[in-house]
Amino acid sequence: MEEPQEIPVVMLAGPTASGKSALAMALAEDFECEIISMDSAQVYRGMDIGTAKPTAADQGRVPHHLLDILDPGESYSAARFRDDAQRLIRGIRSRQRIPLIVGGTMLYARALVEGLSDLPTARPEVRDEISAEAQQLGWPAMHARLAEIDPLIGQRIHPNDAQRIQRALEVHASTGQAPSTLQGAREGGVTGPLHRFALDVLVRSELHARIEQRFRAMMQAGFLEEVQRLRARGDLHLDMPAMRCVGYRQLWQHLDGQYDLEEGVYRGIVATRQLAKRQLTWMRGDTGLQRLDAADPVAALSAIKTVLTE
Repeated sequence: MEEPQEIPVVMLAGPTASGKSALAMALAEDFECEIISMDSAQVYRGMDIGTAKPTAADQGRVPHHLLDILDPGESYSAARFRDDAQRLIRGIRSRQRIPLIVGGTMLYARALVEGLSDLPTARPEVRDEISAEAQQLGWPAMHARLAEIDPLIGQRIHPNDAQRIQRALEVHASTGQAPSTLQGAREGGVTGPLHRFALDVLVRSELHARIEQRFRAMMQAGFLEEVQRLRARGDLHLDMPAMRCVGYRQLWQHLDGQYDLEEGVYRGIVATRQLAKRQLTWMRGDTGLQRLDAADPVAALSAIKTVLTE
């Protein structure tokens, strides 16, 4: 029997709508795998259609992890993903199965492979105070404050990147120190063999077509109704990490009367395209990823199988 630490870990990254889930399921048919979701939106309960969460049937065929573990009112982090993934990898290997990490949240990939600075965990009351102030002043104003506190971090973070601005301000409020001074030792890593792949879409128009087709299919499947249910709860708002997810924000704003439904759908498609562009840029800058052509899933599957059987 193979020693658990010698069982390979496989990571399959790629932009949204590139076919990661289908390829992962095909791989799991030939190898004993358990899938660890590397998706910052699929962790939330009640957010199924808009996150393209694996179906109940797929979850029944292959064990999936890190799905539906949080309420949308809660927040998740790269550091928590790193810790959860490391724990799950140990458990899956102990069952003599292959941990198959699938998703497009590249910050999570970096956290697991390269590690993260050991920054303090934010306190909920601090986060709520910063969120309330941002609702009054706007995130550009909060960014200006951050730039005064820590000019180096201020240069790295865009004035509209609400999530990173909030996290940096939380660190300062919790420690009294500039976040850049705390970004020292990094903790992370996977022991044993790790094979990292990324589905790449070489023709941008093909990816755009896939994104639009999938978004409109989500609408037919009840995406708007899903957002209506979340909005009707009354305890969620657009500054929460869950509600910043592409598609959800745009449909929520439609429900708020900011624009009609077709405009909301169009904005959701554009936001998804922008997300895919960021994911591709990140992937192409990571030399540790073996790139596979998303347009040829048969060849992509064959390439992964070859590595696993060598």
